[in-house]
Amino acid sequence: MVTWCTLLIAVPAIGGIVCAFLPDRVARFFATIVSFATAVIGLWLITNYGFEENTVSIGGLAWISKVAGTKVDLFGFLIDPLSSIMLSLIVIIGFLVVLYSTAYVSASNKEHPVEEGASRYFCWMLLFIASMAGVVTSSTFFQLFIFWELTTLCSWALISFDYNDPEAVRAGYKALLMTHIGGLFLMTMIVLSFAFTKSFGFDAIRELTPTVQVALLSLAFIGAWAKAAQFPFYTWLPDAMVAPTPVSAYLHAAAMVKAGIYLPARVVLAARPFLKALHPSAVDTAGILMGTLSIITIIIGCYMFFYQDDLKRLLAFSTIVHLAHILMEWACGSLGCVTCYQSGLIHIIAHGVGKGLLFLSVGALSYSTGTRRISELSGAGIKMPLVAVGFLIGALTISGIPPFSGFWSKFYFVLGAITLGKFGILFVVVGLIDAVIRFAWFVYVAHKVFAGEPSEMVRDAKGTSPAINVAIIVLIVLCFISTPFAVEMATTAVGICTEGTCSVVMP
Repeated sequence: MVTWCTLLIAVPAIGGIVCAFLPDRVARFFATIVSFATAVIGLWLITNYGFEENTVSIGGLAWISKVAGTKVDLFGFLIDPLSSIMLSLIVIIGFLVVLYSTAYVSASNKEHPVEEGASRYFCWMLLFIASMAGVVTSSTFFQLFIFWELTTLCSWALISFDYNDPEAVRAGYKALLMTHIGGLFLMTMIVLSFAFTKSFGFDAIRELTPTVQVALLSLAFIGAWAKAAQFPFYTWLPDAMVAPTPVSAYLHAAAMVKAGIYLPARVVLAARPFLKALHPSAVDTAGILMGTLSIITIIIGCYMFFYQDDLKRLLAFSTIVHLAHILMEWACGSLGCVTCYQSGLIHIIAHGVGKGLLFLSVGALSYSTGTRRISELSGAGIKMPLVAVGFLIGALTISGIPPFSGFWSKFYFVLGAITLGKFGILFVVVGLIDAVIRFAWFVYVAHKVFAGEPSEMVRDAKGTSPAINVAIIVLIVLCFISTPFAVEMATTAVGICTEGTCSVVMP
């Protein structure tokens, strides 16, 4: 397993460095091959190790163990259902985004023609894939933090890809600053946890007193909050939509903000069974705090829907709200609801494939027409039927319409949350009202953009390339077939929440 995990990170990392020195045309082909190889390695790991908990320690540094007075593991690999859920999105969507980018990041793009710099783009994109793979396969907080900060660096470079555009440069620095602030909170949590427990393990928090547990959980959640663009850190994500659309797709569907979702999920699972190993006061405080901030974020995100003319900014606020929903499901999980924890895991898959499809569909629109503004688009479904189908299926997937996996996420959440009493019922009411509002608005936007008579910019649109079409088609298929995998992995994850003694709650 160590060899394959090492290859999972090393192949895209080395490939990215090589890309930086290649001519643009060669870099496109080389990056596609490297990202495909990474996807094969990731899927092989999931198939062979992902359905159970597998941890391998590589070791640490002698001087740290000497200071601590005990052996301290700094490095290692962890493959389990939670990391497999994330890894499936990272490598599959990573490959599709790179493939899509071979056409999008070019001079033929009507909105953002790229004459040069493709080799730099693919360098950072492959490093982004490697960093995210490192985050979700790390077996210690120490190693996770290294890759956590590398994702921040990669996102800054990709958001600021067009360094001649002052808006892109500002957005990149804003994302770098705000997510790094969250990283400082996470670093503080890791250092304090080590100081108290002499361990960098994910489950070290179980050994602390209730007061310290609450403090360290809060620090970890603040770090995750900034990464996931939640209140009050949410403003960097809409501004980051100046990035090339494939970058936005990867940021939302499989990287960066998803790292902010992965961290609390890992903490909840590591402190198994569902934080009951912690003191009840720590459990209640963490769960209620996370749930309350999620509700605030959902309200803000829904309100901002109605003021967006830019399709990508609309999708950005949609992502903020969906991540708040997942964190609300984690909150219910921390309060003891196993089914809600399962719903959050299913939601990760549903949102990943659905939002990736939405972004790539919007990117195809702007690539062909030169705009992504709702007010300038109409009748696009006549000229670009595949893009229209992709947008519609992506919207149905994230809106929770059956038979897509988003429906099962909501089903599990409602079924579990109502068992928690007043807080659970409040979460359900907020979640359902928000879901209705978002679905109605997406229907309105889809009708405005794709129905009716073609607007001037749509009439002048050119066709999309085969690479763009293939990426959209694959994601359409994944929206239909991802449900069994999502449910199986979510069930398996909670099934190993203790050493063979956790009962799985199935509706």
